[in-house]
Amino acid sequence: MAGKKKALIIISAVAAVVIVMGISQTRIFTPSLGAWFARMTVKVYIAPAFASEKDFVSAVRNRLENISKLTLLPPGTTVEEVSIGNMKADWVRASGIDPNVKKALIYIHGGGFLAGSRNTHRELVARISKASGLVVLVPEYRLAPEHVFPAALDDCVAAYQWLLKRGYAPGDIAIAGDSAGGCLTIMTLLRLRDIGAPLPAAAVMLSPLTDAVNFDGESQRTKAGLDPWFNPDDVRRHLGLFSNDFRIKSPLLSPVRQNMAGLPPMLIQVGTDEILLSDSTRLAERAKKAGVDVTLQVYEGLWHVFQTFAVIIPEARDAIETIGEFLKKHV
Repeated sequence: MAGKKKALIIISAVAAVVIVMGISQTRIFTPSLGAWFARMTVKVYIAPAFASEKDFVSAVRNRLENISKLTLLPPGTTVEEVSIGNMKADWVRASGIDPNVKKALIYIHGGGFLAGSRNTHRELVARISKASGLVVLVPEYRLAPEHVFPAALDDCVAAYQWLLKRGYAPGDIAIAGDSAGGCLTIMTLLRLRDIGAPLPAAAVMLSPLTDAVNFDGESQRTKAGLDPWFNPDDVRRHLGLFSNDFRIKSPLLSPVRQNMAGLPPMLIQVGTDEILLSDSTRLAERAKKAGVDVTLQVYEGLWHVFQTFAVIIPEARDAIETIGEFLKKHV
């Protein structure tokens, strides 16, 4: 009898998941029901870790890692670990991509400079690989507070130089990142330009943080009640870990305030319901004034890095397809 009851519970749970997944795919509503389900997951499960007072770094890391364990990669995806000096990285390759073609995307994961990993972003990266036809290199860059600026930036630059040393032409490489990874994407481009290194062909940023020092974007105030991820009061505490409580000084910590001249074409995606909205709009405005080819896409009713929930958000899958088209055009 107990066995039958257990089986019934399992069958009911599976049925509930199937029903929720099916409902979440409908496009009758805007935003979709899938976006609503994902938003609640962020608000109820992940966001409280960012706001916690005690040992919040471990809490954030654990919750991002735990939720990533629920994801499934597209069929045929391969993942290969490589070493870049002392840094580990993953090659993520969608099914059907020729391993002999030397075209690649470097993806810099987000996580507030203090969390995130190859694991937490593997499904998103695999989807981008499939959409773009590119193999993706995901470096496991050093995190704060154990490693402050410029450790993470040095690791991202090292990943790019590692590709060059292996025969990849700059015009056959793109760089992408989300949130803090978007900030590191801009930092990497500026560092490469300033040292006279050849630049990659294109850059993609999802809800990028574009200033790790100043918190004067309009949306920090106007979107605070809509953003399911962050309370603006917590952001400064998080980012202080990256710059040793802001004692480290560098212009690159405020990349949006730098001269963008000479940078490659950019695609920026952001949601209307996030406190970093103005980080994206200001970056796009400043880059355009410097002569950079910029495409800014603002998704109504969506929120910070919604693309990571593509399994249940149809708008996220559309956004990833757009990323793929952009990369195919430029790489």
